[in-house]
Amino acid sequence: MGVDAAIELRNITKRFGSVVANHNVCLTVNRGEILSILGENGSGKTTLMNMISGIYFPDEGRIFINGEEVMIRSPKDAFRYRIGMIHQHFKLVDVFTATENIVLGLKEKGRFNIKKAAGRVREISEKYGFEIDPMKKIYEMSVSEKQTVEIIKVLYRGADILILDEPTAVLTPQETEKLFAVLRRMRDDGKAIIIITHKLHEVLSLSDRVSVLRKGEYIDTVKTSETNESQLTEMMVGKKISLNIQRSEPVNPQDRLVVKNINCLNWEGVKLLDNISFTARSGEILGIAGIAGSGQRELLEAIAGLQHLDEGEILYHNPKTGDTDDLRDKTPMQIRDLGVRLSFVPEDRLGMGLVGNMDIIDNMMLRSYRKGKSFFVERKAPKSLADKIIEQLEVVTPSPTTPVRRLSGGNVQKVLVGREIAASPTVLMAAYPVRGLDINSSYTIYNLLNQQKERGVAVIFVGEDLDVLLELCDRIMVIGSGRVNGIVDGRTATKEQIGLLMTQKNGSAQNE
Repeated sequence: MGVDAAIELRNITKRFGSVVANHNVCLTVNRGEILSILGENGSGKTTLMNMISGIYFPDEGRIFINGEEVMIRSPKDAFRYRIGMIHQHFKLVDVFTATENIVLGLKEKGRFNIKKAAGRVREISEKYGFEIDPMKKIYEMSVSEKQTVEIIKVLYRGADILILDEPTAVLTPQETEKLFAVLRRMRDDGKAIIIITHKLHEVLSLSDRVSVLRKGEYIDTVKTSETNESQLTEMMVGKKISLNIQRSEPVNPQDRLVVKNINCLNWEGVKLLDNISFTARSGEILGIAGIAGSGQRELLEAIAGLQHLDEGEILYHNPKTGDTDDLRDKTPMQIRDLGVRLSFVPEDRLGMGLVGNMDIIDNMMLRSYRKGKSFFVERKAPKSLADKIIEQLEVVTPSPTTPVRRLSGGNVQKVLVGREIAASPTVLMAAYPVRGLDINSSYTIYNLLNQQKERGVAVIFVGEDLDVLLELCDRIMVIGSGRVNGIVDGRTATKEQIGLLMTQKNGSAQNE
């Protein structure tokens, strides 16, 4: 063990029944460095970090903190050893202030002094360059402010070893740069920082070293300055793969979906969608960018017939009949029958589109069971489709008869996206289809979307990674607070331009 090692893992193994999540993993994180953890879905990254943070306990192996062997049996133990984990999904109380959330659960002698605590929060913020109002309520905050509260929460408790799970997933490029600046200052202050991410360009720009896991086993650790995206991908996957998105030019694009001045209010009368207008064309990919919660979900659900609209039109030009239908008056089943498909992957992946207790074959049948002509359900075609999706998208499953709830989140996404694409749609809406997927699986999905585009499908792609949006999409629509802030050309736009549009206050609908 080096003299600067903050934490060292020796031969860590973790099993869940017959599944080996981690096998003899050895890893060292030094003080004053940022270490990235890379690996495909199911490679054991999160399981390994959960053992460091006290959520799981290893079946075999030893953990050393500052050179001394320790036993971490709970998150409370982890905090005692000054380890803090910032999860991708925040654990905050909306009606509390930043300070109240930060001190929640701490024991103090005598009466708690909230002003003193707020002063301590300001000290931490000034030291590392955070921008936060200690007395601001959580429900009034942006996503980046909420993330800041989570980071300060572990620093307030004295954490020297920080673990961040996908910290930039919902941040704009400008917010990402601010976060990276803060993390570098924390590193320079002697903190040991571990980051789990799928974004290779961020790994190369931020981290000092990169450790790679594959199928639960430790592969290698390399210096970031001595590697590149291709080498890291080959280490993750075990073979060379292409990281290029082949974007073709649209061929004879035709207006397929014309959205005109749609408005949507929630039960409190607050506008979720505010006068949105745009056109999706056949043979092109229209990207949608925006800070999380800007109306992306409501927009796609409105098109799919799952969200009530108060005003506006959604005109669908049917390529088969030549007719124009207003989808606003259609049921979800009628919209699907016209050829409009929604492949939506929310945080609750099993909450929309798939039934967790049913196997993969039965989930394929959900689309077609109404077309049956007898009391007996026909299973041959759904089984063939399930086998095809498992093979093409490399779904990791014991068999097609495995219940979907037993699959990892990434494999659930593959089943859902694959099923929707297999339906031969005329409009395909893919919302966050690669969320949580490894780099290899993500590029498989991007290529599938491109294939749909080349077949004349109008593809609407909602994504979080601006680099991918710029590489994949023909046009990019930026929305903020339920309004269209601008529509730009995917070939000429920049990340900075899109980032500024994402944070623009007064949206102005424009089309090109």
